[in-house]
Amino acid sequence: MTTTLSAPARLVDRAGIPAPLFWGFVGVLLFMVGDGVESNYLSPFLVDSEGFSESAAAITISLYGIFVTIGSWLAGTLSSILGPRRVMFIGALNWVVFEALFLGVGVGMDVHWVAVVAYSIRGIGYPFFAYAFLVWINAATPAHQRGSSVGWFWFVFGAGLPTLGSLVASASIPVFGEFGTLWLSAGLVAIGAVVALLGVRERTFAGPLGAPGTSPLHEMDKGLSILWREPRVSAGAFARLVNTAPNFALFIVAPFFFTNEVGFSQGEYLQIVTIVYTANIFANLAFGLIGDRFGWKRTVTWFGCVTCAVGALLLYYVPLAVGPNFAVAVLCWAVFGIGLAGFVPLTALVPSMVKTEDKGSALAVYTLAAGLSAFVGPVLVGLLGGVSNMAVIIWVFVALYLLAAVATLVLKTPQDPGQEPARESVPAGTSSS
Repeated sequence: MTTTLSAPARLVDRAGIPAPLFWGFVGVLLFMVGDGVESNYLSPFLVDSEGFSESAAAITISLYGIFVTIGSWLAGTLSSILGPRRVMFIGALNWVVFEALFLGVGVGMDVHWVAVVAYSIRGIGYPFFAYAFLVWINAATPAHQRGSSVGWFWFVFGAGLPTLGSLVASASIPVFGEFGTLWLSAGLVAIGAVVALLGVRERTFAGPLGAPGTSPLHEMDKGLSILWREPRVSAGAFARLVNTAPNFALFIVAPFFFTNEVGFSQGEYLQIVTIVYTANIFANLAFGLIGDRFGWKRTVTWFGCVTCAVGALLLYYVPLAVGPNFAVAVLCWAVFGIGLAGFVPLTALVPSMVKTEDKGSALAVYTLAAGLSAFVGPVLVGLLGGVSNMAVIIWVFVALYLLAAVATLVLKTPQDPGQEPARESVPAGTSSS
């Protein structure tokens, strides 16, 4: 990335986005908008329009979460073996093909078992596409720009899922209906994939990233064994799991809670979600900067874990008490949404705690935890009885965030801007990132 840049490319580069990867960020944004369209109405759609029970819908989305988890771990590992660009292509192809089966056969022909199977397998798609690009970013971005580029990744990721995705849904459903909007989402995913795969010109790190001669089995083993070889990575993975598991659970129960119990219309609810997660995506950028000054670990503990615990209580108890007041609901949920962004420095913190040769494995575990949260959230809803036990679900969320705050106490590295270097020596082989 030392070639002479054009004026627009220099502008992009100064903003913190590596110019050769710019169209990858645009592609991920479009892809995740398409993926996020369904996020806040799929569960009611399956129940009200397709005849699924609430528990059956939760099970379907939980199965989807299992494949998201598998895809999240394999995205990093396969990027070392096949290269991130090829993994992104596989992910996009998977998403489009199995979405077509889900809609065309499962929903369109009312074959429920096909709907469940196709939707579940489609879960591999977005982590392959998005997290392989995250690996590409970490490999291709200069060290001085890596923090900001990762912040931009989470910005476009969160802008799509669920923020702009929900906005597209709120505008599209009155025009095309819920079923037609799902087809629209598939089109957006396909466009995003084409933009990223054809637009990114960086090729040095597009191919296999593992050491020459390293066997695929060895790479996959490293991606799991680091969990017990490096306990701090496990603690960081737990914090990342807790980060968004409650959020994925809310995607299932919040539509019922805010429409049936609080009294909002579906359109108002989707607008609330859009505003809240718009705040979240800008907070992703802000907490990247705050973490570099206040400290990565301290930012995750206080702005992430503790803020989310408080926000979870606010988004349930306050709207329940005051009723369908739009501004109050937005403000209460925004505390939780902004708290989710407080976990952003974990992306820098987790790989920085291990030796250079283990950074890729640490990142694979991090994305595994991110994917696992999509499974754990819906499972919690199913185990705890759904929206009828909303208060219990909320208090479980609070307990998880406080446990994560305790886990962050061990996440210490001299590379953390908030860590005093004298208290900890740099592990052998660790380099500044």
